[in-house]
Amino acid sequence: MAGGTPHKPRQADLRCAVSAACYALFHCVMRTCADSFIGTTGAQRSDSAWRQVYRALDHGSCKKRCAQVDKFGFPQPILDFANVFIEMQDKRHRADYDPSPSLIRGEVMADIEDCENAIERLEGSQRRDKRAFAALVLFARRA
Repeated sequence: MAGGTPHKPRQADLRCAVSAACYALFHCVMRTCADSFIGTTGAQRSDSAWRQVYRALDHGSCKKRCAQVDKFGFPQPILDFANVFIEMQDKRHRADYDPSPSLIRGEVMADIEDCENAIERLEGSQRRDKRAFAALVLFARRA
């Protein structure tokens, strides 16, 4: 979308690229949650339970809880993922709902790269840290 042509991309293509990058982060979190609590592929996994956990997360609560990760001693890759998630949620909202700002191809490409790096680093994190992050974003904390 944003980088597929040497010509100047249309604003609609840049907006779509921002949105797609943000949704890639969101799907990564949902997959992390489902894999952490239900398991990855295999005979031991209930597919319906996996889908239920996958779909349990919503954007707003995920963003709110990502803003809290620095309070819990998470390793840097998860802190970085949470920060990119928050930033990209804001950028996606502007791209999807605010017609006035013009997006710049180089900035969108940098955002896409940041998302790719954040996903890679989250996926490479230790299983226990991913599970703790999944618990944080999925479940409300009680005082």
